[in-house]
Amino acid sequence: MSRRIGVVVFPGSNCEADAMEALEGLGGEPVVLWHADATTRGVDAVIVPGGFAHGDYLRPGAIARFSPVMAAVADFAAEDGPVLGICNGFQVLTEAGLLPGALQKNRGLEFLCTTVPVRVETRRSVLTSGLEPGAVLRIPINHFEGNYTCSSETLAELRAEERIILRYVENPNGSLDDIAGICSPARNVVGLMPHPERACHPLLGSTDGVALLRSFLDAAARRSTGRAVSELAPRPSTSRRDPHSIQTS
Repeated sequence: MSRRIGVVVFPGSNCEADAMEALEGLGGEPVVLWHADATTRGVDAVIVPGGFAHGDYLRPGAIARFSPVMAAVADFAAEDGPVLGICNGFQVLTEAGLLPGALQKNRGLEFLCTTVPVRVETRRSVLTSGLEPGAVLRIPINHFEGNYTCSSETLAELRAEERIILRYVENPNGSLDDIAGICSPARNVVGLMPHPERACHPLLGSTDGVALLRSFLDAAARRSTGRAVSELAPRPSTSRRDPHSIQTS
């Protein structure tokens, strides 16, 4: 069963090797997608990894969004292709309009490099389909601009549509509503600031990233056999109240 994963590389990317090594260790077949490529080369899923694409000039992702490969990634996503943006990749996806909101400077204006607990909020995404809501994972973060923000209307949509997939247990950066990761309405495009590829071996201090990447690889395998990504995580038969939701009388 094919699980070819395209890993996008821009000038300034520096986490592609970590992503590719983690994917190979889990049985994936990583394929480099250079920023000037106008195709996704027939892959089954795409990862936009971390780093400083184009030096983060103007703002993170602002130049990368215009790369030929991002037009191909947008077309791939529109056809139900699984797409994952990690850290700088999340920033690129928001700049490209594939995910809502934006990532601004951390609260306190400090670069953060630590391992944090994040809580799974839903199974209904290509990254969390193999985990139970409420599970707490220890995943590294490495960012200066990881403070997620969006309009009140967008936040209401994210909550109502169960598109906040991960929340920080202890908010490290001021991110709105403790958001660590979100997904698109079709649930096939995901962005998160934590680095699951850096939590795949005991020597790294945590293996909690394995379940996330395995879910993503499962989505790639489904796509390779023509099955819809949406089959991965059907809506639960009983609703689970969002503890962050706004209650009105």
